[in-house]
Amino acid sequence: MYNFKFADIGEGIHEGKILEWKYKKGDTVEEGETLVIIETDKVNAEIPIPVDGKIIELGPNEGEVIHVGELLAKIDDGEESKQKDKNDEEPKKADKKTETKSDSDSKDNDIDEDEGGVVGKLESSDEVIASSTETKTKTESTKRILATPVARKFASDKNIDIAKVKGTGEHGRVLKEDIEKHTLQTEPETNNKVNQVDVPEIKTYDNDKREKITSLRRSVVKAMTISKQLIPHTTLIDELDVTELVKFRNEHKEKAAGNNVKLTYMAFIVKALTKTIKEYPIINSSYDQVNEEIIYRGNINIGIAVDTPDGLILPNIKNADKLSLFEIADKIEELAKLAKERKIQLDDLQKGTISITNFGAFDAISGTPIIKHPEVAILGIGKITKKPVVKDEKIVIADILPLSLTFDHRIIDGADGGRAMLAFKKYLKDPLLLLMN
Repeated sequence: MYNFKFADIGEGIHEGKILEWKYKKGDTVEEGETLVIIETDKVNAEIPIPVDGKIIELGPNEGEVIHVGELLAKIDDGEESKQKDKNDEEPKKADKKTETKSDSDSKDNDIDEDEGGVVGKLESSDEVIASSTETKTKTESTKRILATPVARKFASDKNIDIAKVKGTGEHGRVLKEDIEKHTLQTEPETNNKVNQVDVPEIKTYDNDKREKITSLRRSVVKAMTISKQLIPHTTLIDELDVTELVKFRNEHKEKAAGNNVKLTYMAFIVKALTKTIKEYPIINSSYDQVNEEIIYRGNINIGIAVDTPDGLILPNIKNADKLSLFEIADKIEELAKLAKERKIQLDDLQKGTISITNFGAFDAISGTPIIKHPEVAILGIGKITKKPVVKDEKIVIADILPLSLTFDHRIIDGADGGRAMLAFKKYLKDPLLLLMN
């Protein structure tokens, strides 16, 4: 019998709502088929069936919430029948000449009880338990620590005693984020410990109305709080004459449309950012505060902020530096559509290395965006407007793009941020540079 649990699928997701069961109790299923669609605060995840077999029991009903570690389905995979047949085929051996019947019965009973107990625990266990030399004097409270496999491995990698970590999951189950929080709280003050703030009570007055936030909004709240607590933000604000870019785009957007590609300015911006990262890889990194190390990311996965009816989503373009201008434009449109339709996949949200947010889409000139942890920089794009500028001692009308670059001041100095901004402006100002390797 296979007890299929809702696993920790990453990105801080530890609960979801059952949207649709694809099978019912009694159905025969095959490995790899979709068992259920679960709505989380980030994506609608299709959960595949792990084994061939017959469904004996299903988890919560559609519309109900399920937490990491809880039962999704009990599947009869035939293993118990195979084990029973194997046991029936094994002959029983007993040496009656060297021991009395009572001694033999006593020994057989001891063996049956011990082995049956161990096998039973292994078959019904929800955890993968590492080999151990622990003695039977171990306390009951330590034995019963609940934790996801991801959390156990993370704690082991960080040499953290999981018994000392307070779990926030179902029934006190320890999650990966609990380990991360425990690590930050136990760091000494000299290692940038995050100050814990007592949140004052907010009172309700006449005509006020309270409304529960959505799962997605809860995720945004958590991400923004972590970012502002951990990262000292600083922002550079500038303007760029993009008259040549506007002209170039207008000349080629019909050709792009002929190839079923919507050529927006964002495609040029992504391309310029990939080239800037090649010169200044520090803006495509992460800072490991615990180990005091800078992680230079091997891939360039650029996140694009997408406004959806449910809230902000930040899918990313994988290996954006290896894509052509048209390929980038096509990918931007695809990700935006999937995000708005809540069909975005978890992989599209993971492993981002740097982000872009477009204030201009909402008719805003500029802004100071918040970095997505554990990234170290985010580029803000304002609305392109026509302004009078001085060129060759003459006042002319030019297309001006407001820019803002917010970065982690712990590892990126103002001068380095300024140089990265200059490189970005160089590439975006001359579109032909974007087409060169």
